[in-house]
Amino acid sequence: METLGTPKAAGFAWRSLAAVAGGVATSIAVAVAAVLAVVFAATLVVIGFMATALLGLAAFAFRARRNPATAPVDPALIEARHMGGHSWVAYGWNERR
Repeated sequence: METLGTPKAAGFAWRSLAAVAGGVATSIAVAVAAVLAVVFAATLVVIGFMATALLGLAAFAFRARRNPATAPVDPALIEARHMGGHSWVAYGWNERR
């Protein structure tokens, strides 16, 4: 029978302590990995929400561009175009009834 003072028994004690320390380190690594996985998943969810919002806004923009709202036509208005600088050209001013 071996006593604690022999070199073989001391090696067994260190091996047991190393196994316990390895188990604790593994548990800590698993916990850190789980936290990182949750953070990464939450990041992907936020990116998905932002992409959905961006696609929705783009759909509204294309829809608004396709169907422009027309202003009610006032027969008293004339059309004028800016030609640059202080120059404007008016159309339809001589065709009023």
